[in-house]
Amino acid sequence: MKALRSVIIVLVLCSSGCKQVLKSVEETFKPDSAAVSREIQKQAAADSSAKPVATQQESLSIKIEAHISTETHTSTSTTTHTHAPTRESKKFLTDTTRLKKAEKALRALPQFAGKEIFIYRSVHFYGDGNIMLMLRHPENPKYVDNYTYSDGKWSAPTPAQIFLHDDVDSKLVSLDRISFANAARVARVYNGKAAEVEGAKQATTVYVSIWDKRMRWFPGTINGTRERYDIQFNEDGSLKSFRQE
Repeated sequence: MKALRSVIIVLVLCSSGCKQVLKSVEETFKPDSAAVSREIQKQAAADSSAKPVATQQESLSIKIEAHISTETHTSTSTTTHTHAPTRESKKFLTDTTRLKKAEKALRALPQFAGKEIFIYRSVHFYGDGNIMLMLRHPENPKYVDNYTYSDGKWSAPTPAQIFLHDDVDSKLVSLDRISFANAARVARVYNGKAAEVEGAKQATTVYVSIWDKRMRWFPGTINGTRERYDIQFNEDGSLKSFRQE
């Protein structure tokens, strides 16, 4: 009877405790899906909290680059002409005869007969034989027109947009002060100095910038693989200064 009583006690204990044991075993080898989900969410939250610094830095970097790109484009578009030089004849920049011919043709335009010609803001000389500039309107001094020299001829004028607060007079220089032939001198001097600097490129564009009734020839820097130089020219295109930055 004692043996039978012991067996009954064991069976009763199993009925109340074995389920708990089995549950513990199942949770160990087959975790509850809700618990797993909670763990995954916790891990995801931990991962996301670890990422904001890098993400913010990348976002800020992108915004800064976009801002610089926009500012550069805006500044360039208001001070220079858009032009894509071809490979036709890069010798134009150093061809004094052709440059003089272009200036003579400009002076011969009928709308400027007997009138002084004033260049506004800048004049660009390109190695492919093109020239781009803006001139004060021959009849209305408040207006400015775009002109392009291509294939040995000057284009008809097209209106240039002037803003309300633009001081047109301060950005004008008489053509008598800007000899086109001086562009060839600038190009020769620049290319000569560039040839002395490792990795520096020859000029494909030469231009004059005008402000406060003053003028300056560009390019103003020579960039090499190891060094960078500042270069400045006199009004006649001769070398004014050349120094390493």
